[in-house]
Amino acid sequence: MADSKQALSSRIADFLEHVATRVRELTVDRVAVAITWIAVGFILLAAVAMAFFWLLVGIFRALGALMGTEAAYAVVGALLIIAGAILWVRRYPQDRS
Repeated sequence: MADSKQALSSRIADFLEHVATRVRELTVDRVAVAITWIAVGFILLAAVAMAFFWLLVGIFRALGALMGTEAAYAVVGALLIIAGAILWVRRYPQDRS
């Protein structure tokens, strides 16, 4: 009879440990992976934004050296106006019917 109680208590303990491990795998481990990838995404986003900014600064400086500062402002301004006009036209695509 003592062996039966020992086996039953051991099985219950193993079952509870299995349930706790399974719940942790389904919740905590997935959230930890998601948080890690979100952090990596933020770092990559910041790096890409910084690279884009410095690329624009480099292009502007090169244009300024080639054709003068005023002309560089005019070229960059014209490009921004064209990009803004394209985005303005495409803002409500459902209205074009």
